[in-house]
Amino acid sequence: MNGPVRVAVIGAGDISDQYLKTLSGYPDLAVTAVADLVPGRARAQAETHGVPAWGSTEEVLRRDDVDLVVNLTVPAAHAEVALAAIAAGKHVWGEKPLALDRASARAVLDAADAAAVVVGNAPDTVLGPGVQTAHRLLAEGAIGEPRTVLTLMQGPGPDLWHPRPQFLFAEGAGPLFDIGPYYLTTLVQLLGPIVSVSATGQSPRAERVIRSGPDAGTAFPVEVPTHVSVVTTFASGTVGTSIYSFDSPLRRQLFEITGTDGVMEVPVSGFDGDTRLLTSAEPDAPWSTVPAVGVPSNRGVGVLELARALRCGERPRADGELAYHVLDVMLAVEESVNLGSPVRVASSAPEVPPIPPQWDPTTCTYNGTEQT
Repeated sequence: MNGPVRVAVIGAGDISDQYLKTLSGYPDLAVTAVADLVPGRARAQAETHGVPAWGSTEEVLRRDDVDLVVNLTVPAAHAEVALAAIAAGKHVWGEKPLALDRASARAVLDAADAAAVVVGNAPDTVLGPGVQTAHRLLAEGAIGEPRTVLTLMQGPGPDLWHPRPQFLFAEGAGPLFDIGPYYLTTLVQLLGPIVSVSATGQSPRAERVIRSGPDAGTAFPVEVPTHVSVVTTFASGTVGTSIYSFDSPLRRQLFEITGTDGVMEVPVSGFDGDTRLLTSAEPDAPWSTVPAVGVPSNRGVGVLELARALRCGERPRADGELAYHVLDVMLAVEESVNLGSPVRVASSAPEVPPIPPQWDPTTCTYNGTEQT
């Protein structure tokens, strides 16, 4: 593949601003088109970000100047749009989750294999210097062998600030499917595949009210659990405890791995952040702080990592099989909530190597070979 990888963005909603701003700044990529169900929205985003073309999904997928599609549609459309892009011979980067059910997700991956194209999937926060620094430290034995992990994500919910939050409380969302992928993808990257889950969940409120924007005051139904507690068992034997909640006025995020030789606090609030280590059991022992090592990145870096992997003939780190395993885990959690009993996770995921600290998303690599 010569020259920059040519990218089209499908879905010109709120999150497309972040993607388009980032993707347009990477010299290894060229954003050539924007598509949306609402033509005016696609045109506005294209003009705002200097993208030369815009149109419907069908029109953009017919273009010869598109190698890779960034699928930013709502979760219910993820599989349909991905399959259409694959049928058009395009590689696909999708927003989370990969699909809403296992059959649709597997259909996407099987179609990609048959078409010899590659699927990658959000979240790509795991590729930022913050998590990657923690990943390298863990691989180097900074806390010995991991034994347990605790993750917390609590807050009042996106109805407090999002102008159109209804889809975040519908099937395929809620705290498990909306926020869970960030934590679960990081868990699997750092600790390996998950083999079983046991979960409980509840929805204290049957409806929510939009609190900001032009529709403030509008009530809408809650279709999924808004508080989920999970006990997770990894293939390695590591055991995890997690909470995903839109029901707490207390905002709290935590990702803490305890090993045979210490404790590691992994940054989870974005692409950067320090890693903290506690390697003494003495009372009041101090934590040490390890700053993130690597070039700062932002939403869309996974598209770049996928594009560079394509050029080198390598597997992208945030690939479709990893996304499928995370989806499989989330569906198993959902099933455990409904059944009231543990559920085995049938899928697995390949080992994901850390990104080298010298990896630089801002450089141009298509005239040479990039170390991935």
